[in-house]
Amino acid sequence: MLDKIKALHSEIESLNAADAAEVEVLRIKYLSKKGEINALFNDFRALGPDEKRAIGAPLNELKTFATEKINILREALDNNGASEISIDMSRTAAPVALGTRHPLSLVRAEIIDIFSRLGFTLAEGPEIEDDWHVFGAMNFAADHPARDMQDTFFIQRTPDVLLRTHTSSVQSRVMENSKPPIRIICPGRVYRNEAISARAHCFFHQVEALYVDKNVSFADLRQTLLYFAREMFGPETQIRLRPSYFPFTEPSAEMDISCNLCGGKGCSFCKHTGWVEILGCGMVDPAVLEACGIDSKEYSGFALGMGVERITNLKYQVNDLRLFSENDTRFLDEFTSAHK
Repeated sequence: MLDKIKALHSEIESLNAADAAEVEVLRIKYLSKKGEINALFNDFRALGPDEKRAIGAPLNELKTFATEKINILREALDNNGASEISIDMSRTAAPVALGTRHPLSLVRAEIIDIFSRLGFTLAEGPEIEDDWHVFGAMNFAADHPARDMQDTFFIQRTPDVLLRTHTSSVQSRVMENSKPPIRIICPGRVYRNEAISARAHCFFHQVEALYVDKNVSFADLRQTLLYFAREMFGPETQIRLRPSYFPFTEPSAEMDISCNLCGGKGCSFCKHTGWVEILGCGMVDPAVLEACGIDSKEYSGFALGMGVERITNLKYQVNDLRLFSENDTRFLDEFTSAHK
């Protein structure tokens, strides 16, 4: 048995392992319950007293030596692994590509920030609405085309449940449940039954603003619009108001800004007029105030609404609305610097 112990000692002394799996194989071979050293201990039990005294010490030394050898091999592999994952000082400090905010989110946040400086607070409402808050309270006639299936996504009829076509429904909800003064901005997604193209989509994003108080005038509206245009597009921006019609405002107007590409001189973008339309606005119709429980003889107000996609197109010269919803990272990566 002494010869076998010496042979195993020499064999273990020369052991090597390429990875942790090989170390485990060696441990099982020599140190497990069914391993070679444990087999020697089983044979040791059958020896006489004199033989046990002669073999006991070398056998224990063999087991201790094998255990130390296995641990040395394992530690060597651990140290090699640590050196392999050491820091490479030539690598970039930010190896993981980070995402950026969507261009519509960037512009939406900027619009909200501009109006918040004027004291407007954020108001939100449901995208699935009833006819009253979308159309009835907003002074739409019963036979208005917007109430047709061809223009609006209806979920059910009688009672009418639909996807809101504008965020004016948020205004009607706020006016129903709040007393003037009211000064809110209402951002959100809206839906209209339109063919998808470079200039139109079946859903888009709006931001509307409402101000109701005593003695609110059209002059207040104009100055608010001028402040917004210059904060959004630059201090040299000019505005122009053209008469228009909306069921919920009277008088109503479309607002143009001087083209931010040519500075109002005329180019292909503004169709050589020097002006670009960006939003609709007007004084809140007294019928809307009364429908929402506000005394139109005591209070007046103005409202305005704009498409976020439209403002984004003007700010970043995006020529296809579909790019905003296609999730093409090549397009979205262009706005990384805008995010910063």
